[in-house]
Amino acid sequence: MLIRTGFDICFRTWQPIPTMLLLSVLPEHEPQLRTLQRIVTEPELQLHHYTDGFGNRATRCVLPPGDTWLRSDFVIEVPETADPVVPQAVQHPVSELPDEVLVYLLGSRYCEVGKLTQEAWGATSHLATGWDKVQALVDLAHNRIEFGYHHARNTRSGHDAWGEQVGVCRDFAHLAVTLCREINIPARYCTGYLGDIGIDPIDAPMDFSAWFEAYIGGRWYTFDARHNRPRVGRIVMARGRDATDAAITTHFGPAQLVHFHVHTDEVADTDLTRPPTDTVVPQYDGKFG
Repeated sequence: MLIRTGFDICFRTWQPIPTMLLLSVLPEHEPQLRTLQRIVTEPELQLHHYTDGFGNRATRCVLPPGDTWLRSDFVIEVPETADPVVPQAVQHPVSELPDEVLVYLLGSRYCEVGKLTQEAWGATSHLATGWDKVQALVDLAHNRIEFGYHHARNTRSGHDAWGEQVGVCRDFAHLAVTLCREINIPARYCTGYLGDIGIDPIDAPMDFSAWFEAYIGGRWYTFDARHNRPRVGRIVMARGRDATDAAITTHFGPAQLVHFHVHTDEVADTDLTRPPTDTVVPQYDGKFG
């Protein structure tokens, strides 16, 4: 499946502001690109690219005073299949986990391990497999939080979301990650593109999305506490312990967001000469079985 995706973002600043961007797909997904992926800035800025400690493709720049536009538009090929469901995936004893996975058991800025221990164990102690346990915690988070963009608050932790019972996709992910870590299942936060592909279109502006991955059955599996169903067309831009490590933009000074638009749709070819709205393949619920 070909997906055309990208963004138009504008920030307004009043002084030079050093900025870090996580606006590129993961390096492991670069072989799937069918057109050039690049960040175009207006005015033209010097961009420095590097790979951060979580394997994300990061970009550094300095926003000058005034309005700065960040744009990207590219086509990437992804599997037509939805997120895998593997009920037999087991939970690993902590002593048998790979070294690089252990960090995803620890508490972090938005995932405060130790505050929801009873809730997590109470929901899973009767279950046998790691998959069933993670899914039970996804169900718990999904049913606990009321979604709404007007509920967005960038200081809300997973524990806060449990208490306030409102949030956006990152809050669903933070709560589910926290609950998984409470029962010693490694979990990491993910952000990226997720279009309305294979489902009825959602009547809301397109945005970046957040979900998480749990380490069970010897590998990382995708779970989504907001949508709570396998989806088609996920494109990961960044992973980390929580949204601190996977923030789309981080400014080291004041910056006002004055324009934000994301597009991500199935297309039939790699023609970028037409506007994104003209190249969309119509979707309908149940298309992917």
